[in-house]
Amino acid sequence: MYSAQGNGGGPPSKGIPELEHYDPPELADSGGKAVREKWSADMWRLGCLIWEVFNGPLPRAAALRNPGKIPKSLVPHYCELVGANPKMRPNPARFLQNCRAPGGFMNNRFVETNLFLEEIQIKEPAEKQKFFQELSKSLDSFPEDFCRHKVLPQLLTAFEFGNAGAVVLTPLFKVGKFLSAEEYQQKIIPVVVKMFSSTDRAMRIRLLQQMEQFIQYLDEPTVNTQIFPHVVHGFLDTNPAIREQTVKSMLLLAPKLNEANLNVELMKHFARLQAKDEQGPIRCNTTVCLGKIGSYLSASTRHRVLTSAFSRATKDPFAPSRVAGVLGFAATHNLYSMSDCAHKILPVLCGLTVDPEKSVRDQAFKAIRSFLSKLESVSEDPTQLAEVEKDVHAASSPGMGGAAASWAGWAVTGVSSLTSKLIRAHPTATPAETNVPQRPVPEGLPAPAPTPVPATPATSGHWETQEEDKDTAEDSSTADRWDDEDWGSLEQEAESVLAQQDDWNPGSQASRAGQPMNPNQKSPESDWSGWEAEGSWEQGWQEPSPQEPPPEGTRLASEYNWSGQEPSDKGDPFAALSARRETGTQPRPDSWGDDNWEGLETESRQVKAELARKKREERRKEMEAKRAEKKAAKGPMKLGTRKLD
Repeated sequence: MYSAQGNGGGPPSKGIPELEHYDPPELADSGGKAVREKWSADMWRLGCLIWEVFNGPLPRAAALRNPGKIPKSLVPHYCELVGANPKMRPNPARFLQNCRAPGGFMNNRFVETNLFLEEIQIKEPAEKQKFFQELSKSLDSFPEDFCRHKVLPQLLTAFEFGNAGAVVLTPLFKVGKFLSAEEYQQKIIPVVVKMFSSTDRAMRIRLLQQMEQFIQYLDEPTVNTQIFPHVVHGFLDTNPAIREQTVKSMLLLAPKLNEANLNVELMKHFARLQAKDEQGPIRCNTTVCLGKIGSYLSASTRHRVLTSAFSRATKDPFAPSRVAGVLGFAATHNLYSMSDCAHKILPVLCGLTVDPEKSVRDQAFKAIRSFLSKLESVSEDPTQLAEVEKDVHAASSPGMGGAAASWAGWAVTGVSSLTSKLIRAHPTATPAETNVPQRPVPEGLPAPAPTPVPATPATSGHWETQEEDKDTAEDSSTADRWDDEDWGSLEQEAESVLAQQDDWNPGSQASRAGQPMNPNQKSPESDWSGWEAEGSWEQGWQEPSPQEPPPEGTRLASEYNWSGQEPSDKGDPFAALSARRETGTQPRPDSWGDDNWEGLETESRQVKAELARKKREERRKEMEAKRAEKKAAKGPMKLGTRKLD
């Protein structure tokens, strides 16, 4: 014991004998009575620790004189720590300040990240945003355990309780790579599910762009009940970039969607996008995505959707959309019956052989040769029919999706620069790109004018007037590098868009009413109808244009009795035309089933003009009645003097 008044000397020395060789020399020389600062002994021991970190266990105190493998930027500060004069050793604050100086050992991103995370609660929102934006660049150089136990909790906290927003997504998914599947499910997935319900557009588009990083950790119930209902809102977003990314994300979500979401809900949105979206790249990529996920659809949905959707794409005024239509036939060639191949697909492809775009014609010929080779092989050996059509009635198969996914990269880079990278898989054998084909014109009908047409297109042939219950014809893929084709982006289409706007100007309809119409030159919105009423895949695409009766004595190609069955009017095969046009066709409740391409824009504009005229007339009468009431209430005008202010 020692005196509480301090007269009995200092406390007895306490310590572990094995640690005595870390004691500073002044303790042994003077028995601890040497004049020194409070931190002198601790800073000496810190120097010993630094030496052991870089050189291994310290054999004896004399070894401290040789820095060994200590980094050169740290050597000057290390020498101060192990100096013989205890009064010259720096205090901890000065040591850290010296090391943090420009070019110092601790002047690096790792130390800065640590310091920021320690003080993140008192940082300004702008500082947090900048920190998270730059964090992902440094995570690869950080220790894995540091990322898991230090960075990840702060990222989760910043999202849960802060307003960091979308900037935390990139570093969050990067740190997620260091987690096991169980840890990912526990820590990352709940945050991701919550993010999908956010209305922040920046967060939504980043989630869609980075979906491939976490999709494998999502189970089907979570996708169908908590993620897909929020994702589909992107199809209706006014931002084209979000609509485009939503379309592309369906390629990753499709294998996990249930029957209702995949075959009903998703097809409804795809139908509307392909028909009415004003952005050509989005219409095009909708067709591309449909071709990629076609194998996941049920047999009945494939039969009802694919042929009509790809046929419709071949009539799109946006050239890459026409290409995508042909590629769609090629990618899903094993899902068509030989009968549909001969009666539905080949007539559409033949029309493309006279397309204005040479690339369209070239690819159309390739696809036609591919289909013909299959038909010819079955014709020579009918026993092959069962083998060729084995996938027609087959249930949806994930294995079939792999082949379809490689048929083409995304047709256009679209409205965002980050969207062309998602599915550029191996360039396997598949048919080449094609642009919109023109319908073949049967003999006896006037050839369409080569000039562009206004928004009211002439009625094109019904390649699928009645959607028969046939499975679609096989389209053998050619060994072409579809993935290597890049059809440009939305930003590069300004000139073509201006040209199309001239062609779609409703003001030119009256002046061109007498010209024959080219079914290829159409407004994207004038060609589609019946899509939003019920959203079914078999709605009528268009109503006939009542203002343009066909030439007398002629008949549409699709109305002719090509099948050879007994017509209702045996005397004149073209006699039904006038009666058909008089009755008119109402929009059918199905859209993919009827390939009706007549425009509605002229009729809708006339209806709107008529409604506006009636409203103006009613307003005029209402105002006259009010003026009459006021006049009657006031009675006759009275004479008198008027007071002046």
